[in-house]
Amino acid sequence: MRYLLIVSHGTFASGLQSVVSMLVGSRDDVLGCGMEDGMGADAYTAKLKETISRIDTDDTIFLFGDLIGGSPLTNAMNVLTETGHIANTTVFGGANVPMLITAALESDEDDATLKESIINEGRTAIREFVLDLDDDEDDL
Repeated sequence: MRYLLIVSHGTFASGLQSVVSMLVGSRDDVLGCGMEDGMGADAYTAKLKETISRIDTDDTIFLFGDLIGGSPLTNAMNVLTETGHIANTTVFGGANVPMLITAALESDEDDATLKESIINEGRTAIREFVLDLDDDEDDL
């Protein structure tokens, strides 16, 4: 089985998890764990261990973090190493909604194909939206 594990500062992970559920439907393979304001590393790692307790070491994990090098992602990688999950884990930083939607909707793809799709979708989704404010136009 492949799991999508979202980690973040604050409630970003639970927010992404909620959006995926809203757009794709509730999924048992999408898990979230946020490092709340004031939460120490020990409390966060305990919370994360509880979150991943149902994942077997032979399962695949696609780990999505809000910031590469941030405490939630760094601690998650340490926990996954400690619990024997890291060998089957692919790590993505800068997680956004389109990346998670792609991962959820294309879950039947092989890992390499899905990884490429996730990265491409994440990059494509980031762009400037320019509003035309020309008074002569009634359409947006």
